[in-house]
Amino acid sequence: MQKRRISLLDKLITEADSVMKTLTSRGNQPSRSSPSQGHRDSALCEPERKHVAGLMRVNHTGEVCAQALYQGQALTAKLPEVREEMRQAAQEEVDHLVWCEERLRELGSHTSVLNPAWYGLSFALGAIAGAIGDKVSLGFVAATEERVCNHLRDHLKQLPEKDRKSQLILQQMLADEQRHGENALEAGGTDFPQPVKDAMSSVSKLMTNASYRI
Repeated sequence: MQKRRISLLDKLITEADSVMKTLTSRGNQPSRSSPSQGHRDSALCEPERKHVAGLMRVNHTGEVCAQALYQGQALTAKLPEVREEMRQAAQEEVDHLVWCEERLRELGSHTSVLNPAWYGLSFALGAIAGAIGDKVSLGFVAATEERVCNHLRDHLKQLPEKDRKSQLILQQMLADEQRHGENALEAGGTDFPQPVKDAMSSVSKLMTNASYRI
């Protein structure tokens, strides 16, 4: 029996489904349980709770952007193995997305209302990078993950020592993101020059400041 070819329309329908799952938080199934599962929550004072919620909201938005980036790149990547790598990384990022949202609910807070805008921008950047070439696409992943790791390290320093649940989530996310970046470079990704990375950091800072508050 001849296998049915996947058309552009099929791809777009699949991507639309992924968009809805990412932005509405419905239908996403993590492949791993949250690292915080089984740990008791700590008693945070109101300023601490609001600050931790702001940090976790930033991290959730970062995972929304990661989903969009990988989905955009998978749509336009030229080599099948690169498309598959993007899909596998995106699935692992789903874990992070769900973990952050669960933690936000525990903290009595919410995800950022700006997520749809950040998703659209990240998807476009990912699709453009993929269309330029797989080396650039993989290099963009590596540079993005480097920025994400910097944020996670900073957030781990800011978390109250007693907030073990948030610490465990961010520690596992950091380990995963470091691996994603290393894999992208090992797969042939271009190591972007520092001025490009600095420009990416400026955009990331804008996203961070906005998502922390709203």
